[in-house]
Amino acid sequence: MCMSAIGRLLSIGAVAALLGSAQTTAEKLNRLVEEAATAGSIKTAIGVTRLETQIPALISADDLDLGTRKTRILLIGGLDGSDSSVRAAVAALKWFDTAEQAAALREAFAVSAVPVANPDAWARGAGPGNASGGDPTRGYPPPGDAYQSETNPEAEYLWRWIGMHAPDLVVDVRSGSETAWLIPEGANLKGIASVLRPSRPFPAFDELVPQLVKQAPSATGTVPAIQVKAARGDAGFLHTLLAGLKKVDFANPSPAREELQRRLDRTPIEVAEQLAVHYGHQLDNVVYIPAVALIGRIRLWELTKNPKHLNDVRAIVAPYFNGDKPALPEKPSGSHLSGHLVFGELARVTAEERYTELARASADLGFDERGQPKESMPLHNEMSDSVFMGGPILAQTGALTGDEKYFDMLLRHVKFIRKLDLRPDGLYRNSPLSDAAWGRGNGFPALGLALSLSYLPRTHSAREELIQAHIAHLDALLPHQDPTGAWHQVIDFPGSYRELTSTCMITFSMIRGIRLGWLDRSKYEQAIERAWYTIRTRVAANGELVDVCTGTGKQTSLRRYLDRKAILGKDDRGGAMALLVATEMAAWERE
Repeated sequence: MCMSAIGRLLSIGAVAALLGSAQTTAEKLNRLVEEAATAGSIKTAIGVTRLETQIPALISADDLDLGTRKTRILLIGGLDGSDSSVRAAVAALKWFDTAEQAAALREAFAVSAVPVANPDAWARGAGPGNASGGDPTRGYPPPGDAYQSETNPEAEYLWRWIGMHAPDLVVDVRSGSETAWLIPEGANLKGIASVLRPSRPFPAFDELVPQLVKQAPSATGTVPAIQVKAARGDAGFLHTLLAGLKKVDFANPSPAREELQRRLDRTPIEVAEQLAVHYGHQLDNVVYIPAVALIGRIRLWELTKNPKHLNDVRAIVAPYFNGDKPALPEKPSGSHLSGHLVFGELARVTAEERYTELARASADLGFDERGQPKESMPLHNEMSDSVFMGGPILAQTGALTGDEKYFDMLLRHVKFIRKLDLRPDGLYRNSPLSDAAWGRGNGFPALGLALSLSYLPRTHSAREELIQAHIAHLDALLPHQDPTGAWHQVIDFPGSYRELTSTCMITFSMIRGIRLGWLDRSKYEQAIERAWYTIRTRVAANGELVDVCTGTGKQTSLRRYLDRKAILGKDDRGGAMALLVATEMAAWERE
């Protein structure tokens, strides 16, 4: 056998060993989480390793209420890979949740835990080094874009998750022979330091704890943090800490939580107005991202009657209205089809025929030169996105022109994409290349059908079939909504990040369905309220956003979807979708 063939066999064997190890790790984690969980525990995940091991967390109802008067403490166990620190964190959480001695403390504090922050190292007994050549105890704040590190993804996920969880105090639990406390310089924890009497200054500047007190993870705010070295299974450190916090004037809430509280203290109109400052100001090409932002501004005009919004949109699209620029290039994409929705919206609010002509040019691509319907709308690339890219423009054009052929083509197109991409469980794969249920690959069908049904006449024969397809999809999505209210980058993989655009699109579709009468309010209202809660926390007043998946063509594996960049900051796509759902929420509240 040649050396290259031997090498391939070794590689296959190594991969098989790693997969077997990952399965064993998952089983160990499940047992540990079950051991640590109590009746009030909410099980979730904060991230995923390179071996696709999900990083578990146990939180409480108080952790989902950023307005709680309780001081919220987050324990992080196992960052150093030691079983000792994991057992100490688990024992502490269990003691707090169940011990009679902790009953009075539970009135003042809420305690959550990431019990095994470095699960691959813990499962292998390998110390702080994980299974991909990294060391999650170091390297904070993580460099580069999240969540793409090939060596240290645990640090990326932990850093951003803490910023959005926004505890009042983080406790990094490490292994030790006896209890010892470390408090970083600049932590503004002098009161608690006088009680805990830390043993020495922090030795490493780039560890999690000293960076949390200086940097703002997820651009929310800093978080007070300390480290404790605790003996295996010793919960006594938590009692000492909480008793000490009661004695001193501990700052509560943390700067991170204060910022999220400010974000929550906004009406939908206020969120929309803030977003409209930054998004919806150009249409260099008639594609869906800027078009959706402009549609958001049109709807904001309808809600506020501020003429600036409508006047701006009309001025921005004027070169296409006047014929100075072509709206459809010679080689359009699916995004160009949906980009023409802005013309249909302008036709709806102005009744000007020229806008209808522009919208119709896109919808007519669904028919051949003899006027016969094609197999589907073109440029679908076999992707679930095309339910949105090609569907609503047909329904919109049908409503504007009264020509039912567009409605018939809508049903034809939706059935074509569903046959390609709908999984047996009711979720969409993004394309036949991979069975992964990408977040926006499900957001697009939800949004696409909601918009299409908005235009489709109540008497049309296709309406009931499309409503049932839409409801079946939303019902498949409901069980995968995260406890925080978000949907994930991969819908059915809780360790993937909580993704903003898919959450906005799915939430919009639920609100629109209730508003226009095809969805049961009692069934979806709670999901909407939870989603709107998390959307507000992820949209800053300056238009910056948390965890927007970057542009994504069809990928070939789950891993490739997990590795898509999560944008932190301003983003046109995320801003457009957030503006759209904010205006829909505002309309629903008014009604």
